Amino acid sequence: MMAEPEITTVSPKGQVVIPQAIRRRLKLAPRSKLLVYGEGDTLIMKKVPIPDIRGEWEEIKRIMEEREKRGGAVSEDDVGREIDAYRKAKKR
Repeated sequence: MMAEPEITTVSPKGQVVIPQAIRRRLKLAPRSKLLVYGEGDTLIMKKVPIPDIRGEWEEIKRIMEEREKRGGAVSEDDVGREIDAYRKAKKR
């Protein structure tokens, strides 16, 4: 079921306030990225998921440190393989 539409106003700077109920429903936080498309008199905004690079890097770093403790030095290729494996596992 689609929610009832709400009305907002464009500021002199071209800014639009997204109503609170919609921000909550879509889990839009400050700095969230939106794809904006306009055609005729229609405007569409779509939330763009941005990965948590910092959290991802901390997890990869932890995995690599554990691996280094077990087997010695870690090569640049090892790091690349671990990053790829982590991202594939996260997508599932």
